Amino acid sequence: MSMVKKLARLFVIKTRFEAYAVTYAIALGAISRGQVYLQQYPGSGGLLLFACCLALPFIAGAKLLDAVRARPEKPAVAAGPYLPQTRLRKRAHRPRRHRRISDIRRKASQLPSATSRR
Repeated sequence: MSMVKKLARLFVIKTRFEAYAVTYAIALGAISRGQVYLQQYPGSGGLLLFACCLALPFIAGAKLLDAVRARPEKPAVAAGPYLPQTRLRKRAHRPRRHRRISDIRRKASQLPSATSRR
């Protein structure tokens, strides 16, 4: 393994504890930067910039914690000798042929009339 890869492995966040530590460091930097903003811009402008600095650790911390969330590992081989059953596709719906008025009248004329039954 090359020295660069070994060095790069030091900066990979693998556990939730490391993610919390990095989030804490980001929060400390954000608070110190926010205090500088309060001194440079007194009033509501400095408070607004301070609030923006405080929002950064929440966003970064959430992203870091999502990145190191424990995911269940998939088994290498499916359990049992059989493959999982797949669902069959449904057949495409074919609409019925629309009845024409002439077809309806023809069938109606073929029916025995109500007057002939008497």
